[in-house]
Amino acid sequence: MKKKVLVDLERLRYPNSGIASVFRNLAKGLLTLESNFVLDFFGPIDALGKYIPKSNIVNRHFWNKFADMFSSGYDLVHVSHQLSPYFKKNYSRTKKIVTLHDLNFLHENFTTTKKRKMLYKVNRSLKYADHIVCISNFVKDDFEKNKHLFGLKKLKSTEVIYNGITFPEKKECQIKDFPILKDKKYLLNIGVLFPKKNQLTLIKMLKFLEEDLVLVVSGSKKDYEDQILEEIKANGLENRVHILRNISNKEKFGLLKNCEALCQPSVAEGFGIPPIEAMYFGRPVFLSTYTSLPEVGGDVAFYFQSFDPKEMANVILQGLEKYKTQPELEKQLTDWALQFDYKIMAKQYHDLYERILEN
Repeated sequence: MKKKVLVDLERLRYPNSGIASVFRNLAKGLLTLESNFVLDFFGPIDALGKYIPKSNIVNRHFWNKFADMFSSGYDLVHVSHQLSPYFKKNYSRTKKIVTLHDLNFLHENFTTTKKRKMLYKVNRSLKYADHIVCISNFVKDDFEKNKHLFGLKKLKSTEVIYNGITFPEKKECQIKDFPILKDKKYLLNIGVLFPKKNQLTLIKMLKFLEEDLVLVVSGSKKDYEDQILEEIKANGLENRVHILRNISNKEKFGLLKNCEALCQPSVAEGFGIPPIEAMYFGRPVFLSTYTSLPEVGGDVAFYFQSFDPKEMANVILQGLEKYKTQPELEKQLTDWALQFDYKIMAKQYHDLYERILEN
């Protein structure tokens, strides 16, 4: 009898998030591979049914948080996010993988109470994990440093598998959906408006540059968004900063293909998909030196060594000049990005499943 694997994709109920994109890629990649085991997916059937045969879907119900006995019939369960409220129990027959995306809450300016709550949730997922997969070496190092905070009962290995991306056909990516940007040179930032994403530094920097700034936003914290709006108004930048919300992937790729550069000054990133997407289009990226971003950008990215507005602007001016005078950089950027193809991620997870099942 074939062994059975269940992959938790319940986060697809947030379809516009970066994590949902990674999980869709994982499912798509796994389904292209030949397996000697049965592969099922757990999540909301209305979301999963667009990508996965219904015969392979275990529909998510709210009560599964409290009753997940059905999972004990699987030889391996892959919990694809450390904050998942599912699959918390220990079933002796079932091996468990948890993908750890980050431990940013340990380093952010949260209250002690909030940190305790977050730690409780993550610990609940990791407690009976047999294997933990980290999405970057930075996350793995951070976990190893803080392993004493978690009541790990069964852990056998900690590994790194990078998130995988589906790269579009470049010729299909146009910017016609945004006439306000026609004939404009613009810098791009993609992400939620959270303090850790640090977009406020980009607003302060803009007065030293000629380019516009486009913020693609999928969510925000009101206090931080209010700070950004106040800074825009105080510096008379209302016509140079464009905030676009909940755009489609097609629209996002059009913006990436046509931007002057992507700027990601985040101070906390478990991975960082937008820089890779920008590099795929051969666009220069400007990153902070914090957390996983140097790992994602490698030697082909440019880095902010401080968040002083004038110094940030100088880094961009020098980087854009280098990019214009060294045309070979475009291909180097694209080549670097291709190592993060979703098929590579899916194959690495597939191989891990097989290795665990064989043992």
